[in-house]
Amino acid sequence: MQVLQVQLAVQADPAEVGRARRWVRSRLRGHGLDPEAPLAETLVLVVSELVTNAVVHTGCPAVLRLTMPVADGTSVDAASTPLRVEVADASCSAPAPRHADGEATSGRGLELVELLCERWGWYPEGSGKRVWCEIDPAAPAPELVSEPVLDVYAWQL
Repeated sequence: MQVLQVQLAVQADPAEVGRARRWVRSRLRGHGLDPEAPLAETLVLVVSELVTNAVVHTGCPAVLRLTMPVADGTSVDAASTPLRVEVADASCSAPAPRHADGEATSGRGLELVELLCERWGWYPEGSGKRVWCEIDPAAPAPELVSEPVLDVYAWQL
């Protein structure tokens, strides 16, 4: 099984989060995955949350990396290994999941990552850290429509 690994340098600017989402969709399209499919929407949301955390909490540039399985070197093999997202930043502080109050407009990012991904974690790297998560392409997408938390994030997609 081959994997495709691509990465994007992200500046310490909140506008970069939108650029990262567009970049992910273009990478998916370029490798045979519908950028509007549920798996793609999940991937874009997870990328949005992790890049937002890196940009907002460190104030430093970061690097977004996607690792996707490919079949025959041309298209994503949705039935095989997980899609992996990694965001490396310059902060050595551990990611701290929070539980936001119902009216809060932030603090839900890592809760969403935990809900949408099979696994996630982080490890120190150099003077900073790398936060990673894996999405199983074969797993059914979680049903989130009834969750009020999505109302806060709908504008980001």
